[in-house]
Amino acid sequence: MKTFPGNISGSIFQVGGGDPIKPPTDCVFVAITALAATDFAASGGLVADTATRWANTEDAANDLAADAETTAEGSGGVQITATNLDLPAGTTIYGKYTAIDINAGQIIAYYAKK
Repeated sequence: MKTFPGNISGSIFQVGGGDPIKPPTDCVFVAITALAATDFAASGGLVADTATRWANTEDAANDLAADAETTAEGSGGVQITATNLDLPAGTTIYGKYTAIDINAGQIIAYYAKK
């Protein structure tokens, strides 16, 4: 697999209402750009490689109690739902994701080796 600048190995286009997408074996999605206003499915919409580190639909990342922060996890985070995150067109989010499923919109998801 050819390595592109920033370690991006490839990309996948997804339209809302289609099948969930997954990156190739040993890769994770590292950037997601909304091409049209986009929202994620409530369950399985944005599945993080580490649910307590990257904002996702399966768990509240970085949600420790105030003053309980560690070197690996912060506080105050909430879980993404189908109604609390709407990505406007042109917005890019970053993280490490193993699956993406959108309700509506269009995205390009870029993947890199783990």
